[in-house]
Amino acid sequence: MRNRWRTADAAALVRRLRRRGVAEDLALRVYSSRLLGGDPRLVLHGGGNTSVKVSRPGARTDTLDVLHVKGSGWDMAAIEPEGLPGIRLAPLRALRGRPELSDEAMVQAHRAHLLDPSAPSPSVETLLHAFLPHTYIDHTHANAVLAVTNQPDGAARARAIWGDRVGIVPYVMPGFRLAKACAAAYEEAPEVEGLILLAHGIFTFGPTARIAYDRMISLVSAAERAVARKQRSVRPVRSRPPADRTVSAAAPVLRGLLCRALDPDRTERPARRLVLVHRASARARWLADHPDLATGPVTPDHVLRTKPRPLVVPDHGRAAGTPGFRCTASSAINAYTDRYRSYLKAHAGRADGPLTPLDPAPRVLLAPGLGVIAAGPSRRAADITADLAEATAEVVRAADALGSFQALPDADLFDVEYWPLEQAKLGTRRQLPFEGHVVVVTGAGGAIGQATAQAFRAEGAEVALLDRNRRTLEQAAAEVGGLAVETDLTRPDSVARAFDRIVRTFGGLDVLVSNAGVAYSGAIADVDEATLRESFEVNFFAHQRVAQAALAVFRAQGIGGCLLFNVSKQAVYPGPKLGAYSTAKAATLALMRQYALECGGEGIRANAVNPDRIRSGILDDAMIRARARERNLSVDDYMAGNLLGEEVRAADVAQAFVLLARQERTTAAVLTVDGGNLAAAVR
Repeated sequence: MRNRWRTADAAALVRRLRRRGVAEDLALRVYSSRLLGGDPRLVLHGGGNTSVKVSRPGARTDTLDVLHVKGSGWDMAAIEPEGLPGIRLAPLRALRGRPELSDEAMVQAHRAHLLDPSAPSPSVETLLHAFLPHTYIDHTHANAVLAVTNQPDGAARARAIWGDRVGIVPYVMPGFRLAKACAAAYEEAPEVEGLILLAHGIFTFGPTARIAYDRMISLVSAAERAVARKQRSVRPVRSRPPADRTVSAAAPVLRGLLCRALDPDRTERPARRLVLVHRASARARWLADHPDLATGPVTPDHVLRTKPRPLVVPDHGRAAGTPGFRCTASSAINAYTDRYRSYLKAHAGRADGPLTPLDPAPRVLLAPGLGVIAAGPSRRAADITADLAEATAEVVRAADALGSFQALPDADLFDVEYWPLEQAKLGTRRQLPFEGHVVVVTGAGGAIGQATAQAFRAEGAEVALLDRNRRTLEQAAAEVGGLAVETDLTRPDSVARAFDRIVRTFGGLDVLVSNAGVAYSGAIADVDEATLRESFEVNFFAHQRVAQAALAVFRAQGIGGCLLFNVSKQAVYPGPKLGAYSTAKAATLALMRQYALECGGEGIRANAVNPDRIRSGILDDAMIRARARERNLSVDDYMAGNLLGEEVRAADVAQAFVLLARQERTTAAVLTVDGGNLAAAVR
């Protein structure tokens, strides 16, 4: 492992933070924390923690001993001084003499002695940092260390590699008891450079940030060398990277089954959704190709995101998406949920107080021939789970070369999975209505498309934005954090590629907002056939094309879906000199009703929005001025020419799409968004 400490970089950060009033000792703590957090072989996604002990001027005494320790919710890779809240050290050390300390009392002690009451909650391992005497303490979950310790004879292997350089601590659940165990292990051998916590990770320490960091790199490197000497005995990867079409065929089937597994007792179609992420790296395929090695998390910190065990999807040789594949996958998921409920029942008595069961759906799927598929309530959450699964693959592969990987027993995993302090790491944020849902918006570079993507994103959805204009599309996608898919809706191959990419990115689809359109002007009697066909290609056939693609995904998932069409006022109240546009939009309105008629029995809803006078690419400033002049009105009066006397915005249309997507018992409906125009009302 490369030592990434650079004296010049450390000094530069010290100077920058000094201008913000940050002392050098804390600035160096920030610097080395970022070095540790920036290496995924050491920590992932908020894992690990660091601390520094300092003396500061006190209000009642000359000096005050303070412990700065990583705060909950902070990622070491990007930590700031605010992410290392200060706590009075003496009261924490006084807790060492207690025989027992409840989690509630421990957390209260943490917060009671914060220098800043508004600071983030300190790490659950704060007392461990407090009980050890060292100035700087580093803690990581280094992959190589876990490969050594997560073995039936982990303690002996650790001693063989590190000798007397480290103290060995048997597995103890994080919290007060672990803090006391680590302090005792250090006091038995105060000359050690660090502590190895079996099935958990490694602590190093020292009088300076540089020494503590150097010791971490040195000890982890020793483990990496031990693994490297055994690389020839590693089992090979048997499979090749799967074809994209195989992944896009399998993912919707698995997603639908997983969504149903979130609440197996629900008789109706599930309301909750999961996003899927596929990984086909060599290490992901290695683990999937060796299902006999499928195991629990390599460190208990991962269990909330990975569940106690992965699901192995058997019989992968059958073509993905076929009834045989669906049947096999369904049986495997049902068996998994049954096992999870049995695991919950067997260990429920270990919980302190009432237990709220988590859903039984797996979060990591090992599919031989495909790789790893991870699930989460958002793309980011699924990505984190996938990263943890790949790290697990790396650790298990290294452990398999050394000997035999051994996961923690279910009882220990249960204790962490249902530990309130561990669950608090995920936060208590209210779940948004469309969390886990995937929404596709066509014409997303225009005003209505952009507003619609923003509205669904604000409700928690993952959004894919489709448009043919790359520049406006990428800008719109960047603003909402969505997926930009450059697409020509008039070309079947382009649409097919777009939906294939969406499925491979998110695992499936829940809502299609078919919004793209182009206005063609001219009296209908004067429109040439080529122009009329061109209008129908964009304003009708493009809607049919994307609806067919979405429907195929909906049916593969088997959990319903929602088709939403922008039909515009022209579909029900055509205007003069817009015949080519109006007739195509009227056909799209009939298309929506046909889908509602034919697909309702599958839980697939189809509805339309009928907007008018919206500033957009179709109704641009030049057209607005021309129409206002024709009516002898100002631009403002023309735009507000409705019963409410208010201009209707793109955001209002977007909210109409969101509302229809929420209405689980509404289909074949048209929602008018025009401020009130009785002539355009649907009869």
